[in-house]
Amino acid sequence: MISTAQKQTAFDQSSYDRILDSVSEPDWARDLRDRSWEAFQSLSWPSQKDEEWMRTDVRGLRLDQYQIQLPPADASMPDALLTEGVVLAGRTATLDGESRTAELDPVLEKKGVLFGSLPELLNRHGDRLKPWLMNRNFDSGYDRFAAMHGAFWNSGTVLFVPRGVVVDRPLHVMTGMTDGGVDLSHLLVVLEDGAEATLLTEMASPSETAGGFHCGAAGMMVGNGAHLRLVTLQNWGKGVWNFGHQKAIVGKDASIQWTVGALGSRLSKVNQHVELVGERADSRVNGVMFTEDRQHQSLHTLQHHRAPGCHSDFLYKAALQDRSRTVWRGMIKVDKGAHKTDGYQRNDNLLLSRAARADSIPGLEIEADDVRCTHGSTSGRVDEELIFYARARGFTRMEAIQMIVTGFFQQVFDRVTIESVREALGLAIARRVRDYQ
Repeated sequence: MISTAQKQTAFDQSSYDRILDSVSEPDWARDLRDRSWEAFQSLSWPSQKDEEWMRTDVRGLRLDQYQIQLPPADASMPDALLTEGVVLAGRTATLDGESRTAELDPVLEKKGVLFGSLPELLNRHGDRLKPWLMNRNFDSGYDRFAAMHGAFWNSGTVLFVPRGVVVDRPLHVMTGMTDGGVDLSHLLVVLEDGAEATLLTEMASPSETAGGFHCGAAGMMVGNGAHLRLVTLQNWGKGVWNFGHQKAIVGKDASIQWTVGALGSRLSKVNQHVELVGERADSRVNGVMFTEDRQHQSLHTLQHHRAPGCHSDFLYKAALQDRSRTVWRGMIKVDKGAHKTDGYQRNDNLLLSRAARADSIPGLEIEADDVRCTHGSTSGRVDEELIFYARARGFTRMEAIQMIVTGFFQQVFDRVTIESVREALGLAIARRVRDYQ
């Protein structure tokens, strides 16, 4: 448990009162905050006695070090990795919760697409967003970090695509945080029936060594027959505490293709849920994790099949070096009546040092007949013969190791439809690889 956190935390009643004074939002949104604040006060901090947290130690977190405040006037946005060579339909950027950019193609605006600062659009289009904001796609009572986010969120982005509208170019969201900063941004994505969109999201610090505290959430609603392609790149500095709750709800004959890159942070604990609520809904979630030094990445995934005939495919690959650690816990849950379910999950780990550790915990919870649900997991080290084989053909040892690691992730990269994104993920990982020992 986080020792004496209630005495130390800056997220107290006075902080909450300051948030209420600083935001302007509809009464119903204020009610959501109040319910989250009540949950935050009543819930305990997670400890290693809790099954979900028994492999993730957050006792080193000291919340009194962090205050929600605007960034310094001379602070600049971190560089984006995913947008080089990509023609965008729009972009948003925030730094420590302050909106820096909000742009959208006027043609899409005329079609009713909303894309920009969540606080601003919440005031202008509150009635349209009320059914979706922190509703079924976010549970502020899940744990105390979720409740903190629901009470204190102060920035974020909304993408709303009306029925039948196709956004044929990607949109980009950059969430930046200064060294020692705080971010509690919220991402809301709503695709009405028959809509389509591609969204690239990045979280980044000004340097690889930067610290800070991030407690974010993302809620996606994919309507019947809609299709969402989503890329999420977490590239925080190595001193950042990162907590996230991400949930997508997918309707009938709809699909989500979700690619995740997790590279940074001191410690990450992320819950990623996909709920298939309509017949023949489809989800394909692919992830790459690379850890080094003493980084800790903990990912809990849930493929929740609630309707018949749905398909889900989760593939996560992790490469670990130094004394880093990853924890992946995946669950396929099939409700009663969700017959003809086809669910698959897999986690592969490449250990680049003898001190690295990867925990894989797949699970199945099936309450329906006539289903196909399978899982797999592997962990292993690089074969020295592969390195020797590459060096015999003129490559240096470092080049050989980089090729092997990149090849390990290739199965995930091949599922990314945007070439520049594939290249950016590959380069970001390759430059972190050091000599294999």
